[in-house]
Amino acid sequence: QYTRVWIPDPDEVWRSAEIIKDYKEGDKSLHLKLEDETLYEYPIDLQGNELPFLRNPDILVGENDLTALSYLHEPAVLHNLKVRFLESNHIYTYCGIVLVAINPYEQLPIYEQDVIYAYSGQNMGDMDPHIFAVAEEAYKQMARDEKNQSIIVSGESGAGKTVSAKYAMRFFATVGGSASETNIEAKVLASSPIMEAIGNAKTTRNDNSSRFGKYIQIGFDKRYHIIGANMRTYLLEKSRVVFQAEDERNYHIFYQLCASASLPEFKELGLTCAEDFFYTSQGGDTSIDGVDDADDFEKTRHAFTLLGVKESHQMTIFRIIAAILHLGNLEIQGERDGDACSVSSEDEHLNNFCGLLGVEHSQMQHWLCHRKLVTMAETYVKNMSVQQVVNARNALAKHIYAQLFNWIVQHINKALHTTIKQHSFIGVLDIYGFETFEVNSFEQFCINYANEKLQQQFNSHVFKLEQEEYMKEGIPWTLIDFYDNQPCIDLIEAKLGILDLLDEECKVPKGTDQNWAQKLYDRHASSQHFQKPRMSNTSFIVVHFADKVEYQCEGFLEKNRDTVYEEQINILKASKYQMVADLFQDEKDAAPTASMGKGTSKISVRSARPVIKAANKEHKKTVGHQFRNSLHLLMETLDATTPHYVRCIKPNDEKLPFKFDPKRAVQQLRACGVLETIRISAAGFPSRWSYHDFFNRYRVLMKKRDLSKNDKKQICQTLLEDLIKDPDRFQFGRTKIFFRAGQVAYLEKLRADKFRAATIIIQKTVRGWLQRVKYKRLRQAAVVIQRYTRG
Repeated sequence: QYTRVWIPDPDEVWRSAEIIKDYKEGDKSLHLKLEDETLYEYPIDLQGNELPFLRNPDILVGENDLTALSYLHEPAVLHNLKVRFLESNHIYTYCGIVLVAINPYEQLPIYEQDVIYAYSGQNMGDMDPHIFAVAEEAYKQMARDEKNQSIIVSGESGAGKTVSAKYAMRFFATVGGSASETNIEAKVLASSPIMEAIGNAKTTRNDNSSRFGKYIQIGFDKRYHIIGANMRTYLLEKSRVVFQAEDERNYHIFYQLCASASLPEFKELGLTCAEDFFYTSQGGDTSIDGVDDADDFEKTRHAFTLLGVKESHQMTIFRIIAAILHLGNLEIQGERDGDACSVSSEDEHLNNFCGLLGVEHSQMQHWLCHRKLVTMAETYVKNMSVQQVVNARNALAKHIYAQLFNWIVQHINKALHTTIKQHSFIGVLDIYGFETFEVNSFEQFCINYANEKLQQQFNSHVFKLEQEEYMKEGIPWTLIDFYDNQPCIDLIEAKLGILDLLDEECKVPKGTDQNWAQKLYDRHASSQHFQKPRMSNTSFIVVHFADKVEYQCEGFLEKNRDTVYEEQINILKASKYQMVADLFQDEKDAAPTASMGKGTSKISVRSARPVIKAANKEHKKTVGHQFRNSLHLLMETLDATTPHYVRCIKPNDEKLPFKFDPKRAVQQLRACGVLETIRISAAGFPSRWSYHDFFNRYRVLMKKRDLSKNDKKQICQTLLEDLIKDPDRFQFGRTKIFFRAGQVAYLEKLRADKFRAATIIIQKTVRGWLQRVKYKRLRQAAVVIQRYTRG
């Protein structure tokens, strides 16, 4: 059998081939035979001395832990995942401490109650890889080490993060069922449909994409029963409320409400179908295949009831959502000179908006089209142009929605809150993965910044674990250089970094996106993680760990400032409905916070008057500034827990069941750090065998006199020193043998050779015996015939 290798391929990323002629030092090319029997000459770069990657022996293909592969590199990982996914329909594979989950795009029967009980109490390696195995590991470590745990789920939009997070929570709800009758685990699971309705939307990549990040802490008591939970949310994508791209939808709740508009209790909302509203029809098709919005709305209402949200509060929530839709349909008429405009007092959408929110009609009509300017000397009222009014109206709609989102999160937290003392918690982080689109704006910038921080946390943790393993086994640890993305993080968040310069430009009276871009070019031209695109003066490129991304500067300042006019907010504060007034009462938490939804466990509603001064200071806090703060808090929390990682992979862009596109898969494996983990492993001693397992597999290579000894450890050591001449290729730990990359494949070859030699001896002996038996039979027959003939 010839040596098999992987060579690059434009379509399949990597192709398998066999070397059919020995390679000699200095050869310009390798002679290969591809799998379809064609011959191929593979040119070798003599300067870089780049030889193709070696392929693993067949015994290792389909391994459920990638670190067990003898040759650890990109083609081996990709091939292994593909074989498991397509041939065995296994969607889960371990890669050291990471669980890689490939979205199968169909319902699989592997999440039932009995499966949960099968995984409960088992060790991580005993059963097939599964999200339940990771959850069980976290639960067990929490009890054993008395330390809080985190499960970090990440991946692209549509890779299946939210589903993975949901199943992890279902596992805890089942194995950590509460001892009391509070039914807390049902409430934890009930929060999902509500958060999906108000925080998820259809995008081009995913019909149910979470447009915010969340970290849910599930609290346990001393006996490890669930006692409560708490949710923190990050960076809700507010721009979606007022704008959707082609083929996308707004948040599900708008369509659910429109689909149920004909119910008698919703008569007063004045709603019709979703096509009639500007804020829900910009993406085109308002329905999703296989989704019944009216049916989902029933589930959302049921979940609200389960969480103890009063009927009257539920009605107010739906009134506010309907009011946002009416606000989007206001007709703004421009005056002749274009500098002023007005909204008719007869406008039915304005009437509906004011009626639903219980606010002063004439005031609202006036302040939608005018703004107050305060100078040192006087205060005067100024007309606004049509475009300014549209911008202000959109800002108001986004602000109302974000405040409502926060209120709902607070209420969910209140329903999940407990007075019992929490002993420990397990946090589940479901956060957007690295994103890059045709046009990348402020949201993508924040998302990718968050991923940069998470990747750094991941790298240092993998590195630390690797180090601890060597220490524990008493093996000399040589420092491996690993990719540290601190320079890229500094570029974004350090003093005079991208965010700092953005905040500075927001304070300048006539600041523009262009000026800000210019400042970036001047300041960061020399940074290796920053580039200016050749063709554009209004965009910039950041070299992230996963990919280069070009960001368009347009709209960065506006989204970062996130201004809402105070006059409009004051009208809402004066609403005759208590709950609407409360939403805007605590102005300290107003405008910018809304886009963040910081940790919302404490609820404080204070009277408006004394806080006005503080409000203005707080108002100045930009979205970027707050996002940076909430990220630092998240990192502190994660660093204080033991993390477990789930990396979700999207196998194809068409959402087809069990179809694997290697190009897309490799992109994501690079982006989520799985390959970097493998590189760190491969640089040290990636293959590890316990003495017992090694003895059982390779005893055929041992001498008889060695086997008579009792000490298995000693036997293994003697054998290896005989077989592998270079002592740097392996190390003996306290409980395991550590091998450099490729050594297990070498031992496999020796074992196969030994078996082949033994097989030949057995075959030789058996064939000789068969021939002798045949000869004896013939001879016997001949003697009998001769005897009769002679007679």
